[in-house]
Amino acid sequence: MHFTPTAEKLIPDLSPREELVLLARTLWREGYDDHIAGHITYRQPDGTFLCNPWYLLWSELRVEHVIRIDINGNVLEGDWPAPLGIPLHLELHRLRDDVTVAVHNHSRYGTIWADAGRVPPVYDQSSAMGGGELVLVDEYQGGVDNSAAAQSAVRAMGTADLALLANHGVFVLGSSIRAVHQRAVALEQRCRNAWHVEAVGGGTPMTGPVAEMFRRSDGTKFIGFWEAMVRAELEADPTLLDTTR
Repeated sequence: MHFTPTAEKLIPDLSPREELVLLARTLWREGYDDHIAGHITYRQPDGTFLCNPWYLLWSELRVEHVIRIDINGNVLEGDWPAPLGIPLHLELHRLRDDVTVAVHNHSRYGTIWADAGRVPPVYDQSSAMGGGELVLVDEYQGGVDNSAAAQSAVRAMGTADLALLANHGVFVLGSSIRAVHQRAVALEQRCRNAWHVEAVGGGTPMTGPVAEMFRRSDGTKFIGFWEAMVRAELEADPTLLDTTR
């Protein structure tokens, strides 16, 4: 009998906590690896948020480490503190009901363009795959734990889906773990490839209907990509999901 597998069936059913752990682990490999910096929030149906804790590398995060916080940043479940920069996420979620998952980090190439204060062109389809609007935000006129500064940055983003936070890092938003994974990977590839294209003298950015088609994507259309990266993580650490759910 002939069997055609679907991409979704090539990974186990995942709980929200497992999804967050796998997102952190996969993005660490993609360049979202600035030591213990960075935070992920995952809005839950009850209005609380799953979050990675402070003190742990994304590469060592496990299901039992994930904390649950409220909209004020109070830890409701878990044994670890919330990240110092969590006000950025809390202000975002207060203002943007359309955002389910938010990722902030200081990715290798994304941070270079944020430091330069420039939005890199899109030179290839893989760099555009996540879709969405990317903006530059001159953010954080204060400390990372400053709610007023965080609110100012979020308001400056408007309805954008991705941001380069000037002299700081990147902020990636989406409707699901899959969407944010695709957007975050594509953003870092966009920043990396644009850097290399400029280093060899420049190129021709994508324009026209094809570029617009990619821009309108919500980050969920490349079925199989998230699943492939999940399998790679589970192969690297077969015990990763070995915990009571």
